[in-house]
Amino acid sequence: MLGIFSSSIVSPPDELVAAGSRTPSPKVTADKLLERFLDANCSAISVKVGDDVQLAYSHRNQSVLLPRSFAVKDEIFCLFEGALDNLGSLKQQYGLAKSANEVLLMIEAYKTLRDRAPYPPNHVVGHLEGNFAFIVFDKSTSTLFVATDPKAKVPLYWGITADGYVAFADDADLLKGACGKSLASFPQGCFFSTAIGEIRCYENPKNKIKAVPAQEEEIWGAKFMVEGPSIVAATK
Repeated sequence: MLGIFSSSIVSPPDELVAAGSRTPSPKVTADKLLERFLDANCSAISVKVGDDVQLAYSHRNQSVLLPRSFAVKDEIFCLFEGALDNLGSLKQQYGLAKSANEVLLMIEAYKTLRDRAPYPPNHVVGHLEGNFAFIVFDKSTSTLFVATDPKAKVPLYWGITADGYVAFADDADLLKGACGKSLASFPQGCFFSTAIGEIRCYENPKNKIKAVPAQEEEIWGAKFMVEGPSIVAATK
């Protein structure tokens, strides 16, 4: 799955900007990144949301146990990859039909977060049990919400394209070719919301997230870590 967002939606993270500056490397534009994704996935579906957002996904090479899905409802767009172990109980909690899947659940969970402010975002993702990564974009408020599970069973990466767009994808090689060293693994057990303006660990939301430069031989430009009494690595 792939989500591309202009700087009017999300400001490029300073840590990734700095990583790209330390080690200059080839990049391509957001349009070229999307083109590469579509060329590599002939059955891919892409959706353009206004002038600032591109979303795309494909079922190619997906895990049977961790499928990809997409849905849009009430101008809320969601890309979801993975499976929730407690989907049944969450559907009851949110009043959804028995036929509802993970992607529809996430849209409903996000609506609860948005409409019941100041409902803590960590409560929404903290109740999810299973292996997952998702991207939610609310067109009505231009809000982006991204999260991964605590064990990072579903990989997610983010980077900055040549023209300053922030891209999220489950394919590291795809982003490496587009973002150069302005690239990192999205920290496991964390969420990013433009409504908050920063990335946080949802198990320990008060702990700060620290970015450290990656080793020269690594494909990443930076690694994000969760700080606390004992620092726990948030990337594999």
